[in-house]
Order: sequence, then C-alpha cells, then structure tokens
Amino acid sequence: GCDAAGGAVSDTPRESLFIGGDISGSFMNGGNFNDSLEFLAYYIYGHLNGVGGMERPNALFVSSIGGAREGEPKTFFPIQTFENKSVDEIHATLVEMFPKEHPNPFTDYNAFFEQVAFTVRSKNLVLRPITIVMVSDGVPDVSRNGHTDYESVVLQPLERLARSITIRLLYTDAVVGKSWQTEVSRKRVKVWTQDAVVMRSWKDSKIMV
Repeated sequence: GCDAAGGAVSDTPRESLFIGGDISGSFMNGGNFNDSLEFLAYYIYGHLNGVGGMERPNALFVSSIGGAREGEPKTFFPIQTFENKSVDEIHATLVEMFPKEHPNPFTDYNAFFEQVAFTVRSKNLVLRPITIVMVSDGVPDVSRNGHTDYESVVLQPLERLARSITIRLLYTDAVVGKSWQTEVSRKRVKVWTQDAVVMRSWKDSKIMV
C-alpha cells in the first residue's frame, strides 16, 4: 500500500507489547485468574499471527506483577517464548509461568512499570508505541488512612518512553476502574480499564467463532 504522500507503507511491526499477570493471592483466588490466562492465550496468539487484523508486535514481553517483597524484579519472557505455538500451547506456557499453587503476597505495579521502562531502554525500543496489558483486580497493596492508596501507583517511569503509551487494565470492577482513571497521576500515559463481568463475555459464541 501507499501513504497519503505516495510512499510505500512499511509492514514492519512497530508496537512494543508488554503483558503482566497478577500472581497475588487475592487475584489468583478471586475467581477470574483461570479465565484471564485463557483470554491471554487467545490475545497473544491473535497478535502474533495478525488474526482479524490485530497488529503484530515488534516486541512482546510477558511477566508477573509483584513478588515476595516490594520492588522485586521479575523475569520478562520474550516473544520467542510464544512464537509458533497454538493457543493451547501458549495457555500451557502461561500456566507454567504463573503457577496458581504458588501465589505471591505482594502486588507491585510500580516495580513492573519500572522494569518495563528499563526493558524499553535496554532493548532500544524508545519512541515505539507501547501497550501494557495487565490482568489484575487492580488493587494496590498500599493503604493510607485505612483506604486503598491509588495515588501510590507511579507511572512517571513510562511518561517519556514514547508518544503513544497505553495501559489496559483488565478484570477490575467499576470502583477500582474509576480509581485508576481519577486517582492515578499521569500526563502522557493513557489508562483504559475493563470490569471482570464484561471480560468474562469474551467466550460468547458471537465473539469467539
């Protein structure tokens, strides 16, 4: 194809896609964890194979969110971990990566965002569009005056990585989603949330054909 100026349009993938799975006990035992891994298997397969026009990522990294202690770095599994695999094989890989039998006590979004920023810089992915998909209940393990402190979520490490930076937080509820929209400080980063009750409809036969 050609662009508006008559030049050839590059088919080279541009987007950097990061996926985080919440491995805290609260999410793993909350009823949505198994569904979220099934969804991610289709999501990853769809992007890697351009199903239905889905954008193929230039880079893909999958990691857990949180750990045994605050600030603990986690392994980022690269695109090669999932390439040339079926949906079922990707799902099996995710189950192995995120064993439900071994939940971690701490959900640390900030450590995850910092590691995303470090990976973008170290892999020379700066300025490419960035999408961060997180399957999580969205509740930080930080409280202030007896209430969940959403202001403790720090997106600053992501702000200058690219012009287009989107966080998609899936499997929240209406209250948590609104809190991410209104209480998490940000400038350039776009935040999009979806409630668990809506996410579970992805298996509808009208959607999955």
